[in-house]
Amino acid sequence: MGLVLESIEKLDEWIHNNGWSGYDPFDILGTPAILSVLGIKTLALRKIRLPVVALVRLFPKASRLLLRVEKAINAKAMALFARAYLNLYECFKKEEYLDRALTCISWLEKNFSKGYSAYCWGYPFDWQSLVFFPKGTPSGVVSCMAGHAFLDAYDLLGRKEYLKISEDVCRFILNDLNRKEYNNKLCFSYTPLDDYEVHNANLWCASLLARVAFHTKNDLFKRMAIKAVNFALSDQRDDGAWRYWSTRYAGQKGIESNAIDNYHTGFIIECLMDCDRYISHLNIKEPIQKGINFYVKNLFLDESIPKWTPDNIYPIDIHGCAQAIITLTKYPKVSKQYLDISRKVALWTIKNIQDEKGFFYYRVYRWGVDKTPYIRWGQAWMLLALSRLCKTYDA
Repeated sequence: MGLVLESIEKLDEWIHNNGWSGYDPFDILGTPAILSVLGIKTLALRKIRLPVVALVRLFPKASRLLLRVEKAINAKAMALFARAYLNLYECFKKEEYLDRALTCISWLEKNFSKGYSAYCWGYPFDWQSLVFFPKGTPSGVVSCMAGHAFLDAYDLLGRKEYLKISEDVCRFILNDLNRKEYNNKLCFSYTPLDDYEVHNANLWCASLLARVAFHTKNDLFKRMAIKAVNFALSDQRDDGAWRYWSTRYAGQKGIESNAIDNYHTGFIIECLMDCDRYISHLNIKEPIQKGINFYVKNLFLDESIPKWTPDNIYPIDIHGCAQAIITLTKYPKVSKQYLDISRKVALWTIKNIQDEKGFFYYRVYRWGVDKTPYIRWGQAWMLLALSRLCKTYDA
């Protein structure tokens, strides 16, 4: 664990010197110039979209300077940092870790999305999917990550106000997100502005509802979580995998790809494990095992390098590296096989993707490395992942 501890110290120092704000892989895609290109509908002109996006990715710093993209504090990053520093404080009892965790928690308390029924958070930039999402549009994924951060703080510190905020996030899920119900199954939307059926987003909602219900004995939260889990399990393939979009939604106009990828698969497994932990008699260990068997067998190279998809190694994404460590250390009773893989992933990532200054690179492509130090995408997730590895070994 010596290399892991050294990596954490270097990353923590870089974060401390850099501050909480930074760039995001998707901030530049929300600028008016890029949005106008992405929104081209004329078939003849649509050919320029991929080259434009490729140029942005080839020249991330220059593109942001040209288009005047400013660094920003990202709510998801603050939630991830809070969770990571709480883990580190629990392991090492250093007051500076607790101070940094509480700084992030305090920022989240003050900087939520206004105009909705409860606490919720979104991204600090416009973004385009099948519909347009203005800056600050609350996301179920971001809001649930923040909700889990408040629950982590509650579990560690016992402050009831943190439990109340996480409970409030559940009200946002139920009152503001759209949902589709199919008998004993349901799927929560990504944001209040869409009706997407995306498995990881739906299950992030389920995991928070299940965890809050465990603490508060709220039967409605529990029942809604179970229905969301049922939806995901009904769409699990025979080989144990899930695609990003549900099979019901994937055929709709505008969805050109519905791949199985590394980190979204990790999200799904992690959320299902949370639901299984916090809801008694849920009886979903078999589908979780099928999912993790597929994950380990198909989405890693040499049990140490997270692949992009089952059929493609590249790009090797820092997000996939981080989520692999988190998912495999969270497995019930931490199987030695999975813990060994998580440690191998951590060591490979530190040796190959961490800069000597302490930050982690964005992606390894076949043609080279994008060394952009994205705050939310890389630094926050890796600090959480490495803190989770420490916590697992400490236990």
